[in-house]
Amino acid sequence: MLEFNQWFFVLLANFLILIFLLNIILFRPLLQLFRERESATDGALRTAEELLRRKDEAAERLKKELADAREKARELYSSLKKEGIDRQKELMAAAQEEALKTIEEARKKLAAEAASAREKLRGEAERYSEEIVDKLVKV
Repeated sequence: MLEFNQWFFVLLANFLILIFLLNIILFRPLLQLFRERESATDGALRTAEELLRRKDEAAERLKKELADAREKARELYSSLKKEGIDRQKELMAAAQEEALKTIEEARKKLAAEAASAREKLRGEAERYSEEIVDKLVKV
C-alpha cells in the first residue's frame, strides 16, 4: 500500500523537477527538431509538386508548339508542292511549245528540201528521158 510520508513528497518534488528539466533540455529540442523536419518535408513536397506542375505545363507547351510547327511544315510543304507542280506545268508547256516550233521548222525545211529534190529530180528525169530518147532514136 502507498504510504504518504516525508519521502513521498521528496520523491514527488524530485520527479517534478526532473520532468521540468527534461522538458527544457530534451523534450522541447526534440519537438522543435520534429517540427523542423516536418516543415522541411512539407516544403520539399510542395516544391516537388510545384516542379511537377511546371514540368507538366512545359510539356503541354512543347506539345502545342510541336503541333504548330508540324502544321506550319505541312502548310509549307503543300505550298511548295503546289508551286513545284505549277512550275513543272509551265516548263512542260514551254518545252512542248519549243518542240512544236522545232517540228514545224523541221517540216518546213523538209518540205523545202523535198521540193528542191523534186525539182532536181525533175531536171534529172528530163535529162535522162532525153538521153533515153536520144539513145533510142540513134539506134
